[in-house]
Amino acid sequence: MRAKLKRIIEDTDTTAGKVFNLFIQFIIILSIISFTIETLPDLSQSTLDFLYIFEVISIAIFSVEYLLRIWVADSKLKYIFSFYGLVDFFAIIPFYVRTSIDLRSIRIFRLLRLFRIFKLFRYSEAINRLQTAFKSIKEELIVFLFASIFLLYVSAVGIYYFEHDAQPEAFSSIFHSMWWAVATFTTVGYGDVYPVTLGGKIFTFIMLMIGLGIIAVPTALIASALTKDNQITIEKNEGD
Repeated sequence: MRAKLKRIIEDTDTTAGKVFNLFIQFIIILSIISFTIETLPDLSQSTLDFLYIFEVISIAIFSVEYLLRIWVADSKLKYIFSFYGLVDFFAIIPFYVRTSIDLRSIRIFRLLRLFRIFKLFRYSEAINRLQTAFKSIKEELIVFLFASIFLLYVSAVGIYYFEHDAQPEAFSSIFHSMWWAVATFTTVGYGDVYPVTLGGKIFTFIMLMIGLGIIAVPTALIASALTKDNQITIEKNEGD
């Protein structure tokens, strides 16, 4: 029984393993969306009740998964104190131990397991139809795409906690903070929303520096791939 569960939980090469891991990732995404919606002001009581029920269900699923991962692990302590083990733990513990800091947003880190199952889409028709220039850097672009989405969400959550009390109208929810995150990461800086607290300003500077790299690197990769593909085409034409 333990060996079968271990193959399902840890081996994404099997059908059961793929289904299990994709199901967990789907629940994680839904729980992140649910947490984000909760920050919206003036939600009806029925909506809050629905979100709470979903939170209870998702926590039950995550808790069972966490205990199963400990059970099937060859080295239980190694898993518990590993990066994924700590993320799994801190993703569920706030529900059982109420603290002043809501750590549910840490569940976004659990999506890093998606990188283990990217090979599911490696041979899809859409990718096969991509041009040679894009194929040569598709892995890098996928990594930067997820890194951008990941950092956008983290920056929106961060600025929300730094600025919400000081500017409740401009940063009324994580959804509203997303606009600041997009404007900062793209280095546009419209100036319609900006931090006024010291912590918010420092956080903005850090996110701006990260954003410069996130935006610049994929651009350079695409330009380099297109230039290389164009050079190969020219050489082939000259050879003919």
